[in-house]
Amino acid sequence: MPKKVDLTKNLKELQNIVDWFSVQNDVPDLEVGIVKAAEGARLVKESRERLKEIENTFEEIKKDLKEE
Repeated sequence: MPKKVDLTKNLKELQNIVDWFSVQNDVPDLEVGIVKAAEGARLVKESRERLKEIENTFEEIKKDLKEE
């Protein structure tokens, strides 16, 4: 079974990427920037998938409560 995504960790990593772009003076290093942008996209995708899993779990819980 795949390891579950740690949303808190992903959000911190995304904030670090945003912070890196924010502190770049003129033009950021494009080579580093593209790597960071790709990493950010990966983190967003992982986080969205995990949030969907969490949403489904809450829906199951809600459904179970209605059945009782």
